[in-house]
Amino acid sequence: MAFLKLKNVSHHYFTPSGYTKALEDVNFSVEKGEFVSIIGPSGCGKSTILSLIARLLEQTNGTITLDGEPLTETTTEVGYMLQQDYLFPWKTIFNNILLGPKIQKQITSETIRQARKLLNDVQLSHTENDYPTSLSGGMRQRVALVRTLMTDPEILLFDEPFSALDYVTKLQLENVVHKLMKTYRKTVILVTHDIAEAISMSDRIFLMGTSPGSIKKTFVIPDVLRRTEPFYVRRHEDYRPLFDEIWHEFQQTDAMKEGATNEANKG
Repeated sequence: MAFLKLKNVSHHYFTPSGYTKALEDVNFSVEKGEFVSIIGPSGCGKSTILSLIARLLEQTNGTITLDGEPLTETTTEVGYMLQQDYLFPWKTIFNNILLGPKIQKQITSETIRQARKLLNDVQLSHTENDYPTSLSGGMRQRVALVRTLMTDPEILLFDEPFSALDYVTKLQLENVVHKLMKTYRKTVILVTHDIAEAISMSDRIFLMGTSPGSIKKTFVIPDVLRRTEPFYVRRHEDYRPLFDEIWHEFQQTDAMKEGATNEANKG
């Protein structure tokens, strides 16, 4: 049985003058411990899917199940990491990452030990008593990742968490995140515009179309690339043919979006 499953999921945004179909009949499943990416043109509903899974929005139609149970309300089983780190500048790094357990009133000696272990995992033990303003963008995102992991979610949702970083920092963080997710056996859905990033980190990639948003094609990453660290995937001989295939499909999807937009404008 699939760990996470979206079945015939649609979402409509309503306005006083009508409604917009953001998603229509989205169907996909994710296995426990799997890392999948969702790519597609801007406005195709990638982030809307994450908001539905996180229960920030409720789907108009269809069902979402986690471990066989309907996902109907916000739960600590789902962790959500955004492009911005949203660290509190007046709190130390350690107090920032303990925020979740503190809200849940679960601060124990074991919680503190785990917080320090995770900080060490992302090579930031030395920042425990620092404040966010003293850290670089990449370091802050690593702290945000630790904060997300502190509630021990079953599934993590990443909404373009590396897009605001410089290229070198982005590559370094890809390696850190990929290693941590495999070490702690987390299930991950990454939304990204970066095809190279999706190939480097994923087990599978879902390509979305738009008007309205739906899954158009699924790409399975070859085992040889999945066993390779993200930093080195881009150098592998199997990388370029896969990139070109996905790019071709992406371009066709983008062209269809433009065509649909032009038709709508004519109307």
